[in-house]
Amino acid sequence: MTITSTGLTKAAGVAAATAGAIFVAVQINHPPMVAASVETSEWVIRSTAKAVMSALALAGITGMYLHTRRRAGWLGLVGYLLFAAGYLAMFASEVIAAAVLPTVVGSQPGYVNDVLVSAAGGTPAGDIGGMQILLNLAGIGYLLGGLTFGIALFRTGILARWASILLAVGAVGTAALAVLPEGYNRPLAVPVGIALIGLGVSVWRSVDRSPTPTASIASVREPAVP
Repeated sequence: MTITSTGLTKAAGVAAATAGAIFVAVQINHPPMVAASVETSEWVIRSTAKAVMSALALAGITGMYLHTRRRAGWLGLVGYLLFAAGYLAMFASEVIAAAVLPTVVGSQPGYVNDVLVSAAGGTPAGDIGGMQILLNLAGIGYLLGGLTFGIALFRTGILARWASILLAVGAVGTAALAVLPEGYNRPLAVPVGIALIGLGVSVWRSVDRSPTPTASIASVREPAVP
């Protein structure tokens, strides 16, 4: 089996498109952000799906950056690092949401509610400790990273420009959640999901259009059958 840069880049495109599809899917009929929802199996499934989405998105944007790095410049690097930090923090927070919050909601419903309020962009009534730092990092990385990375991708002209614009606008648009009702939380997440799908497909297609041969990164020979 031979692993090539072309194969890895295409895999990153698939990862990004899959992450975008999951991100859109989990917004549909999402349960309310209250402690009672955390006790359900649906909450665990959705939070687990969001954690998987975050990991796939991280792989996807890494492939996008490496594929466009020569033209992306310092803006692309800054945008990628911010966006990657946001997705790493999002992955961690969703793992906690799936594995930890359901186990403590019975004994500490106030704390769980405060975490959910903060996750939705509100101000919690109590102290949620390190979770506040994690959620802030996820929010800042997602907003500023998505905006900067989207602009950088647009400037390179390598990937679909409509998807790059949608990523930038969709990410920065989440800042409006600070003043909008919670009901807008789900619709405002959809543009970024669509942008990831578009960028993932664009990565795949741009590799197919590339005229340059791809060097082998690693080669693993299959054992001979006696």
